[in-house]
Amino acid sequence: MRLFYLGWPNSQTVSAELAPLSISQTLSAKSALRPLFPLSWSHYVRLLSVTNPEARAYYEREALQGGWSVRQLDRQIATLAYQRTRRARTVPAREQTSLADAYVRDPFILEFLNLKDEYSETELEDALIRSLEQFLLELGSEFAFVARQKRLRVGTVWYRVDLVFFHRGLRCLIIVDLKLGKFTHADAGQMNLYLNYARENWMHPHESPPIGLILCSEKDAAVAHYSLGNLSNQVLAREYHLNLPDEAEVAARIETARRVLLRSLASLKPPAAK
Repeated sequence: MRLFYLGWPNSQTVSAELAPLSISQTLSAKSALRPLFPLSWSHYVRLLSVTNPEARAYYEREALQGGWSVRQLDRQIATLAYQRTRRARTVPAREQTSLADAYVRDPFILEFLNLKDEYSETELEDALIRSLEQFLLELGSEFAFVARQKRLRVGTVWYRVDLVFFHRGLRCLIIVDLKLGKFTHADAGQMNLYLNYARENWMHPHESPPIGLILCSEKDAAVAHYSLGNLSNQVLAREYHLNLPDEAEVAARIETARRVLLRSLASLKPPAAK
């Protein structure tokens, strides 16, 4: 209770609560006030385990806006959703590669799919659609599902985009390509083709250019850096994991990704003038 008091201080004292109501404070006015603690007590008990105030505020805000159950909140905290979503915040704003990096998690944890060791891309996509509610929760707030296997024709060849989402914050389409193995430079080229087509044929005038998201089971940071650099469109490569790792393992992966990003940004800086 002491931790709860310190974490969510209430400016109203007991004497203030016992003071007579003014004429303007009618019953209807009081009922219109927003409750000080809109989540359940179980939610706050789980939030107390988050020591970082910024992370705790993030989980509280997302739980309220997304209507998370206690179980959903517990999963988000256990998988370090705040760190995976906001890892770009650890990089100075002037050096961030893109705004999308602050919205798209890295890596993705898809343990809820319950897939076995051997599965196809079709089975992966089917499992994501069957668990669409949980997948949207893992994607993060502001994502809206648009389509699956959306067809497009380039010249005489037909292609199919695995999944299409819309991000309200970024105000753009998110084109998702699912890959079972390692990320390759060919994946970047194919995604760039999809994005060029989507920009000309699917994007509405009030929207921002579409963004590509390649979900692969393994990503080589160097290959991703050189494959995705200087593309005409913005493409993100992210790993997905089908097992729920412990918090220490997730934290280690996030820190590794952060160091790789910082090294990549440092390599792009021009040499200092003598």
